[in-house]
Amino acid sequence: MTGRYFDEWAVGDTIEHAIRRTVTETDNLLFTTMTHNPQPLHLDAEAAKASEFGQILVNGTFTFSLMVGLTVGDTTLGTLVANLGYDKLVMPSPVFIGDTLHATSEVVEIRPSKSRPGQGIVTWKHRAINQRGEVVCECLRSALLRSKPAG
Repeated sequence: MTGRYFDEWAVGDTIEHAIRRTVTETDNLLFTTMTHNPQPLHLDAEAAKASEFGQILVNGTFTFSLMVGLTVGDTTLGTLVANLGYDKLVMPSPVFIGDTLHATSEVVEIRPSKSRPGQGIVTWKHRAINQRGEVVCECLRSALLRSKPAG
């Protein structure tokens, strides 16, 4: 287990996650087709070339999922009870095939659970950043975590 328990977090804690991931054409193609997304910007090289971007855009929901996945090992692995929600999701810059993404997480809110003794809610601001330093995805993620076992 590498995630932290509820009572090990403090508002302002920030993590630069070590795992980085280069997005491949296969990632984009498989995710887009698995989710039945027919958007030509993700699948049709000629349509994408004719767009303002001039190339295939990586599916935004893949980018979001990858961002969350990059954060799990350092945040909730082994301590998660449940993800409660994702809020204020934005994608301020596009992701292209070949971009390498990494993630950061900052704790923005913590509160003990009112209905579940020994558990609490942590909210992080997650950010995915490309190799050019551009934020490509950002959201707030709230999760219910276990407190550290006594002993």
